[in-house]
Amino acid sequence: MTASLPAAQTHALATRRAMVRLIPLMCAIYFMSYLDRTNVALAKAALDADLGISAAAFGLGAGIFFIGYALLEVPSNLLAHRIGPRRWIARIAVTWGALSSAMMWVQGEASFYVLRVLLGIAEAGLFPALMYMVTLWFAPKDRGIVIGWIYLAPALALVIGNPIGGALMRMDGIGGLHGWQWMFLLEGLPSIAVGVLLWFKLPERPSDARWLTAAQAESLQAHALLPGHAAPHQYAGHWVSALTRPTTVLIGLIYFLNQVAFVGLVFFTPSIIQQMHITSPLTVGLLSSSVGFGFLAGVLSLPRIHRKLDRDADCLALFTLGLIASAVAFTLIGDAALRIALFTATSFFAGGVLPIYWAIAMKRLQGIEAAAGLAFINTLGLLGGFVGPFLFGLAEKASGLSSSGFMVIVAAAVLGLGLVPLLNRAMTAEGRRSPTDAVIEGGEAS
Repeated sequence: MTASLPAAQTHALATRRAMVRLIPLMCAIYFMSYLDRTNVALAKAALDADLGISAAAFGLGAGIFFIGYALLEVPSNLLAHRIGPRRWIARIAVTWGALSSAMMWVQGEASFYVLRVLLGIAEAGLFPALMYMVTLWFAPKDRGIVIGWIYLAPALALVIGNPIGGALMRMDGIGGLHGWQWMFLLEGLPSIAVGVLLWFKLPERPSDARWLTAAQAESLQAHALLPGHAAPHQYAGHWVSALTRPTTVLIGLIYFLNQVAFVGLVFFTPSIIQQMHITSPLTVGLLSSSVGFGFLAGVLSLPRIHRKLDRDADCLALFTLGLIASAVAFTLIGDAALRIALFTATSFFAGGVLPIYWAIAMKRLQGIEAAAGLAFINTLGLLGGFVGPFLFGLAEKASGLSSSGFMVIVAAAVLGLGLVPLLNRAMTAEGRRSPTDAVIEGGEAS
């Protein structure tokens, strides 16, 4: 029956079905990954008290996760392209879940660093593999919305995960374990279960989905190809070109600076709140979720503003100015309640802009070029995820105040704003060289 529908209706129906089936699974795995990589923030004070891990050592350990992740990002996503994202994503989830639980056995700074590096290596390739799946399933005009939905997962991980982690920290002493040990153990095991679920439930391509008709699967696959590009397998040898494209490099650099700011904020928010003379782990977790609420509001609204304005560089500049304004306001205001509100505002801009970076990049990448290019962008972002907490830790060591990290946010955002005009020129030049890309850019709905 569906095969007799007009082509546009067939594609619209297939897209809705794909969103309903795939987005919950993608969100589940990304939720667990974000929870397992950031729950260490809640353990910062306890790790210092129980194991003597200082603020600077914590900042290095929190960020060093991203080094192992970054080094294997491109090869990991090329493997996802070769063997299929379903099997690769499931493997990632099981191994990182086991290592996340193993964080309960940290004995000091050395073991803290080793386990954080191993956790990053285990998780390498997850997010770009999810983004690569988006390019296999969804038309360019739908990708920004899909990515926005996927980014709900880390936002919810901050909203829900911080209070849950704070509650688990209160299990201190039960079974002879510290509260932070219970938190690592009980938040790592579900990741293994989600990985097993994905092995059985996540189809790799439209043609593998039993819940699509043949006509729907064919329609999704046809619309996922960018105009002017051949089928992905026909240019598999040219993936290196995606890494040298000016737009890819500049998006990656802007994303790097964003992650310096945003990841530093995520990892140090609990300690900033603790320095507001709040000692209850549960209260710290609840107030720390303000970052998640801002992130959640941002990914729900900023991509839609971008869609209406349909001006990539202008939107990036506007949202970066918002980030600068909120971070500067935080440094000038001492009232605790207003500072909690500014946590929300800062994460609104820093986190809400993330789907837009990926939507812009996906307009120009297809097939194995997408696998390599998206992984390269994420690699630069992961390096920013290392630098951010490290700089926040150094700032706290120098000043004694965790909140001094907000100056790192201001500096990173100003540098990112300076790169936006260069990106605009690169996109304009690329559009002149490739008319089809200009057509795609005009039709993007993210």
